[in-house]
Amino acid sequence: MKKTTLIMIASASVLLAAEAAVDNTINKQTPKAMKVMHIPTIQTVGPKMGQGMGNQMMMKKNMMMKKNMVKNKMNSPFLIKHGLPHLSKMIMPYINDSAFALTADQKTKLAKVRVDTMSVVMETKQKVIALRKFIVNASTSGTSSVDLKDKVAELALLQATATLAHLKCIEETKDILTKDQLLFLLVNKNKNMKHGKKSMMNKPMMQNCKMKMMNN
Repeated sequence: MKKTTLIMIASASVLLAAEAAVDNTINKQTPKAMKVMHIPTIQTVGPKMGQGMGNQMMMKKNMMMKKNMVKNKMNSPFLIKHGLPHLSKMIMPYINDSAFALTADQKTKLAKVRVDTMSVVMETKQKVIALRKFIVNASTSGTSSVDLKDKVAELALLQATATLAHLKCIEETKDILTKDQLLFLLVNKNKNMKHGKKSMMNKPMMQNCKMKMMNN
């Protein structure tokens, strides 16, 4: 009986020692295991942070574009700010495009129309900006509308001058271009508008893909 008891005690001691050894091994390896488990967490957080930064950049860019659009509207010398095409500006990217097929004579005439129009518009624009600023400051300082009447009439006349120059530019440009060339401008304008919308929609997706590739 004593021998049997001693054997059981010895066996139990061996088992306890083995369990303790296993526990020590696990405790020593735990930091490494935790580090390995922590890596996916960092990889998961990285792209989300990148997406957030990308979205913030897009928001800032959109805000800057809106500010520039507002600024351009404020500085516009025209009475009619929407609806009338800027044909001369639309032509510039395609001036040497074989598909647009401008002749040498057409290029010469279009260049003259652009120079004549821009000289009137740019000169008028500087006067319009200065006069608007004067009227705003005067009104803010307490000048009455009666006293500003002549200045407002002068501003309207300047804007009318720029608008008439714009209308004349459209008329002369249409006379120089053929129907096919006018159709070309219209089609490419619509394409560029659609392309611009798609680009704005795809930019966040492209930025997210880049961030994921950088974090992998």
